[in-house]
Amino acid sequence: MIAEELGYEPRFRKNENFRTIQNAIDRFVIEKRMTPVFIFDEANYMKSATLNDLKILFNFEMDSVNKAVIILAGLPQLNNTLRLASHEPLTQRIITNYEMEPLQLEEGKKYILDKQRGAGSHMEVFEKSALEAIVNASNGIPRVIDKIVNQALVIGNALNENIITSETVMKTVEDLQV
Repeated sequence: MIAEELGYEPRFRKNENFRTIQNAIDRFVIEKRMTPVFIFDEANYMKSATLNDLKILFNFEMDSVNKAVIILAGLPQLNNTLRLASHEPLTQRIITNYEMEPLQLEEGKKYILDKQRGAGSHMEVFEKSALEAIVNASNGIPRVIDKIVNQALVIGNALNENIITSETVMKTVEDLQV
């Protein structure tokens, strides 16, 4: 997939694909003076063999030069996987590791209100108790907060509510089975 995204025809053999990708990265660095950035979302679902391939693929000139930036984004299980002894060589190459903690109650409420303002709304949309219910039901996970908020707005609209109540949020949580 990486070779394809770089505009090359994928090869049948893994080592040929590696060479093609490494040559493409070299061209970016040398000819275009650009550092390619590869982002792998949901990396927590990557198999160990794939993570090992990344280590080999981005190993240029015996690690004397970093020619590309790799971003592995995923759920906390990714860190657990990277802590395994078999992934120590890959982990040694990680320059920065950031784990986003769940939002606390006040942070979660601010997150919702900031998104609401970002959407252009400056009026009260959720009761204070509804905001608390959303953050509590989501365990402070932003993606889950977004899901609950969106569905609560749909349900609240269907119920002709001017302000989303905690009861509407609880119905939403029940419907979503969060």
